[in-house]
Formats: sequence, structure tokens, C-alpha cells
Amino acid sequence: MVARDTPLVAAVDAGTTGARAIAFGLDGRLVAEVRRPYRISAPRAGWAEQDARDWAEGAVAALAGLAGRTRRAGRIRAIGLTGQCPTMVAADERGRPLRAGMLYRDNRAVAQARAMRERIGDTELHRRTGHLAEAFHVGPKVLWIREHEPQIFARTRLILQPRDVVLHRLTGLVRTDETHANATLFYNLRERAWDGGLLAAFDLDPALFPRALPPWETAAELGQAAARELGLDAGVPVVIGAADSQCAAVGAGVTAPGPVSEMAGASSCLNSAVREPLADTAVTHYSHAVRGMFCTELGVNTTGAAVTWAVRTLGYAGYDDLSQGAERFRRRLRRTAGHGASAATAVAAAPLFLPYLGDGERDDPELRAGFVGLSDRHDRAAMAFAVAEGLALGVRSALAALERAGAPLTELRVGGGGARMDLIGQLKADLLGRPVLHLGLDPAGFGAAMLGADAAGYAADAAAAALAVRSQARRFVPSRAGTAFERHRAAWFDQVRASAAVHNPQELT
Repeated sequence: MVARDTPLVAAVDAGTTGARAIAFGLDGRLVAEVRRPYRISAPRAGWAEQDARDWAEGAVAALAGLAGRTRRAGRIRAIGLTGQCPTMVAADERGRPLRAGMLYRDNRAVAQARAMRERIGDTELHRRTGHLAEAFHVGPKVLWIREHEPQIFARTRLILQPRDVVLHRLTGLVRTDETHANATLFYNLRERAWDGGLLAAFDLDPALFPRALPPWETAAELGQAAARELGLDAGVPVVIGAADSQCAAVGAGVTAPGPVSEMAGASSCLNSAVREPLADTAVTHYSHAVRGMFCTELGVNTTGAAVTWAVRTLGYAGYDDLSQGAERFRRRLRRTAGHGASAATAVAAAPLFLPYLGDGERDDPELRAGFVGLSDRHDRAAMAFAVAEGLALGVRSALAALERAGAPLTELRVGGGGARMDLIGQLKADLLGRPVLHLGLDPAGFGAAMLGADAAGYAADAAAAALAVRSQARRFVPSRAGTAFERHRAAWFDQVRASAAVHNPQELT
């Protein structure tokens, strides 16, 4: 087989910080990746917006660039789509954005989320949708637009998420998938259909929301015009794919109960596979991107974003520089504090960092970030360590809710930029008392590409590629001293996180 006929599969990801196009071989090997960044704006506290036109144009530019870079390596046989979720934009009948897109971390719709919960009831809303309404979700954002921007809402004919916008740009088709639909709060989890009763309860036209396809379904084939623009073959299947975190679960091999995936980018999404939805309303659920399963989700809105902030604010040259500073401080801790089991020793050893820098968290819009316990004994490296540990503590706090709900946690599989820092992997292992794997690639893009491979007839190759990726991961196991030390730090974290002092009492409007 000559190189140009070697089959490749591609993913297109309309992510938080930019659009990416990634090509993989059927052995799981990363062949090429092209990124096109775009900006987040925060015009007011608690708001987070993007120019929705950037999602499509960034994706097209990245995919065209990928086609040029892979021409000698092989031929792209399928394209799987994914993107940040739940992020949304109000669009006209032609799919043109009518305002800025509102990101998942945008917390302005607190009152609308509360109204949804009060009208339907937490237990009933969770039973029907797998979610409790938060400003994080699409539904409250739609209601906020109707209340605060009635002229925009009157012109709105479609509610689209970033992946939907990319699909429309590539194929002209208006569709979504079940996982993106789940994030609206108007899609019935078990029936896998739009919930007419919920839409009627909030006086919303069902036509606002696209038809939802299973994540593994081919939405369309690439047309002649799009193929010429991109430099690809016409007829390449474009697979609808799933939300980024759900694709990450596929990419991490989380297709049965036990392991949990962490898609660790600007934010962290934590996903596990369950055969039936859990009753605990603290745990969010989606349709899984594999047949016959559901997928739980918990998360932290600013993990990688917190590291980026710390690099800039603490004056480090880059991520590696910050990581090295944090590692040096941890080695000092071992020498001076001995990582002993004393609670007083553990609390005094380093400041504590709460990583909630997004003006609220998805399950607690009033929660704020902060350093606690700072002393003139602490230097910049101590604060770098606290940031790394704070990310691990935030993930541990979320996973504790999953375990309380009755889902098993045998292993945490981490992919994305958050898998670059070995220290965070070791801290998570110590905090969880479970092995932690750092995957050598981004699982969301890989998972989307493997959904494309499956649709193109390469299912066996996709399964083998996923296994090969896990076999090459870096593995961290709990250490006795580290576990004892971090247990006390975790108890302190839980106490501080629950405090009124780290909650903003003012309601966002």
C-alpha cells in the first residue's frame, strides 16, 4: 500500500480556546494536528462569550490545513465531529449567529435555572433529562435571552452548539446529536427524544432545536464544493460525533463501568459509563457515545485555565517552568515536613488553592477561587504547588460525589493538556487511592476520530487503537506517605470549599 492510500481518520473539535483538526492512523498514531485559536471575552463578571462565526471558520481553516499536511501520509477516510458543550448561540433560519455565543462557563442565567428547577422539581427534571438545571446548561441561557434580549429572541429560529455550527458549515445540514441535546435540559434521557412536555412548560417552539442523531451516525457525506475548499475527497463520511467530554470517554476506553475519564483541558470533565442512570441528583447523565450505555458527568470549570492564570500571574516563563517550581517545593516538603500524617503539619506545610476561577462553578455559581493559609514562609514555588494540588483536590471533590452515588471508580484516565504535569497525576493518585493514567494524546479528538473510523467500516481497528493508546500511558499509583498527607489537605479543602467566605452572595443577573 503506497502512503497516499493509507487510511487516516480525522476529528474536528470546536473547542474552548480554538478549533482543531487532528488526523490519526488506524493504529492510534497521531499523524498531524492543526489549531486555529479564537478568543473568549468576559464583558461582565460571570459572563463568557465567543464570536460564534469563529467556530465554523476556525474549524474549516484547521481542516484545510490538516488536509495539506497529511497529503503524503495517507488519505482521510472519515471525519468525526466534537466540540465544547454546553455552549450555545441563537441563530436565524440560515444558521447565522444573531449574537455572541454563550460558553458553558457563562453563569449569567442563575435565575432562569432556578425557575426551571422550581417549576419541574429537581427529582422529576433529573429523572427526565439526567440533569439539574444550572446556568451552565443551554436551556437557562435560552430563557435568559428571551427575558433580557427579546428582540434577538424574536428573530431566533435555531439554537445551535459549536459542533452543530461546524456541521452546518461543512454540509449545510442542521442536526445535533443526543449528547448535545442532553445538555439543553429539553431532551428525554431514556426515551432519547425531545421532551414535548418540558418544551411546552417553558413555551418554547420545538423547531428551535435540531433533530438529534446517535453519536455514531453519519450525518452527511462531504459534498463537492466543501471537498474542493478543504482539499479532501468528496463523499467522505462526516460523523455527527458527540460532546467533547463524551468523545473523551470513548477515546479513554471508558465504555463499561469502572474506569473514569478526565478530559483535562481548560476545564475538566469526568465521565464514567453506567448501564442505567443513577438516582442521585448530584450526578449528571448523558447518552453515551457507545450503544446501550449511559455516561455520567461531573466536572470543574477551570483546571487548565487555572494553570494558565498561574503561569501568567506568578510570573513563570511557561507551564514547564511552573511545574518544575511546584516539584521543587514538593521535594522540600518531603525533607522538612516529611509528608507526615499530622493534620497540623499538613495544613501548615503549604497554602491551599481553590481552582474556581470562572466566577462560579457548574454546580455552584456562587463559588469563588482563592488562596488560603498564605504565610511569609511561603514563596512563589509554594503557590505553584498549591495550584497544582488545588486542581487535583477539585477533581477529587467531584469524584467523591460519583462514588457516593454508587458508581465504581477503579482507575482515572486523564488526557489533554492536564496530563502534561506528572505532579498532578501523582497528587490525584494519592488523593483518590486509585491508579491514574496519563494518556499520551487528547482523548476527545481521538474518540471523535474513532467514531468516524467505526462509521467508515474500521471498528476493529478503532478498538485495537484505543487499547494501544492505554498501554502506552504513564501510570501513577498511590504512595503511602503522600496519601496520608493529602488526606488531611483534602479535609481542609472540603471545609474551606463549603465556607460562606468563598461564595459570592450577590445574585448574577
